[in-house]
Amino acid sequence: MIAYNLLQSISLLANSARLMADSAIKGFTVNDDALNNALSRNPILVTALNSVIGYEKGAAVAKKAYAEGITVVEAALALTDLSEQELLKLLDPALLTKGGIQGL
Repeated sequence: MIAYNLLQSISLLANSARLMADSAIKGFTVNDDALNNALSRNPILVTALNSVIGYEKGAAVAKKAYAEGITVVEAALALTDLSEQELLKLLDPALLTKGGIQGL
């Protein structure tokens, strides 16, 4: 009896997951502009700069970006002597997923 009920529950769960995938998730699209905007303003990006500019200056960059509603790159340009090209390389989210310090 327990095994029968377990198998039925698994079947119901699998069917509901399939239905949700077909009815809801299948139609999802990514809003690239909103995603990139949110990502460029995410203060966690500053951690990639800590080894280059130091923790305290990195914290200042994160605070400035958050307080003024600007991107991390814009805040870092104002507070560091790094060029925009260097910052874009250091803060590239795709490169950051690979680990290590990308800009050096």
